[in-house]
Amino acid sequence: MSNSSSIETTNQELSAVTWRCIGPPRGGRVVAVAGDPSSDAVFYFGACAGGVWKTTDGGTYWKNVSDGFFNTASVGAIAVAHSDSNVVYAGTGEACIRLDVTHGDGVYRSTDAGHTWKHLGLKDTRHISRVRIDPANPDLVYVAALGNAFKPNEERGIFRSTDGGGSWEHILYRGQDAGAADLSLDTSNPRILYAAIWEARRSFWNMSSGGNESGLYRSTDGGDTWTEISSNQGFPEGIKGRIGVAASPAKSGRVWATVESEDCGIYRSDDYGETWELVNDDRDLQGRPWYYQHIVPDPQDPEVVWVMNYQCHKSIDGGKSFSVVGTPHGDNHDLWIDPNNSDRLIEGNDGGACVSFNGG
Repeated sequence: MSNSSSIETTNQELSAVTWRCIGPPRGGRVVAVAGDPSSDAVFYFGACAGGVWKTTDGGTYWKNVSDGFFNTASVGAIAVAHSDSNVVYAGTGEACIRLDVTHGDGVYRSTDAGHTWKHLGLKDTRHISRVRIDPANPDLVYVAALGNAFKPNEERGIFRSTDGGGSWEHILYRGQDAGAADLSLDTSNPRILYAAIWEARRSFWNMSSGGNESGLYRSTDGGDTWTEISSNQGFPEGIKGRIGVAASPAKSGRVWATVESEDCGIYRSDDYGETWELVNDDRDLQGRPWYYQHIVPDPQDPEVVWVMNYQCHKSIDGGKSFSVVGTPHGDNHDLWIDPNNSDRLIEGNDGGACVSFNGG
C-alpha cells in the first residue's frame, strides 16, 4: 500500500471518531496547589489565568469551581484548613512577576469545599504569594501580599484576620516598594511565623529584584510583633532579592530559606532563625529566583526538603545534595505534601498541575 493510500485510510477512520476534551482546558501556568488532608482523592490548584480547579477522584477529572464567583482568573495562593476541609481560601494574582504577570483583586473564601465563594477584600494587594491558616482555627488566616508589581502601593506585606476574612489587620509592612514573597507557619507552634519581604519592581522592559527593604522576619506572638532575622549570624550579607522560607513540620526550630543574593544558596537554621548555615550553593537551585524560589520541607522527615525551580529538586540528606525529580513539565512553582502521608503530593508548574501518590 502506498503512503498516500495509508494516509487516506487513516483520515477516513479518524473522521468517524468523536473527540472530547478531558480538561482542564484553562489550566496553563499553575503557581498555587493544595490538597485536602482528610480525603486522599481531593486536590485543588489555582491557575494564573484560569481560576480555581478541584478534583475529587485523584486528578482524573478536574472541575473549575471559581467561575461565577471570582472577578479575576488569576490565582496566586490557595490553602485548605486542616481543622475543617470545607474551608478553602484563595489569594488572587500571581506573585511570579514575569513580563505577562496577571493581577488579582484580593482574597476569596469558601466554606463548602469550593462550591461557593465569597470575596473578602484586600482588593489592592494585586499579587498574593501565600495564604496560611492556623491548624486549629479556620477563621485565623494570614495573607502574604506582594502588592502592585509595577508601581508603589501600600496594600502589601502581611495581613491577618481572626474572623474568617470579615476584617483584616496589616501586621507587617516595610514600605510601598516591598511586599511579602513568602510566609511560613510553624505547625508545632502556630504562634511562630516567618515572612520573606521582597523589594522588587516589574516594568514592561526589565525586572528589578532586591533592595534594602528585602529581608526575613520572624514573629513569636502570632504576628503582633516582628523581628528581622536576615541579619543574624550565617545569613548572607548585602543586598538581598527574593527569599523563600519554610519552617520544618518534622523538627521544631528547623527553618529553611532559599536566598537570592551575591552568596545565594540554600540556608538552614536549627534554632528558629537565630543562626544560619549555608548547606548548598548549587546554582541549579537558584535559577531565575524572581520567578521560582519556593522551598518545601517534608512534613515527617526533617532531612527531606524540596526546591522548586526550572527542575524539581529533592534532598534526603538535609540539603547537602539534591537529585532531580522528573515532572511532566518544567518551571516548577509550588508543592503541597500531605501532612499525614509524604507520598501524596500535588505540584504546580508552567504546564499545569501534577498529582503523585508515590512521592514523585
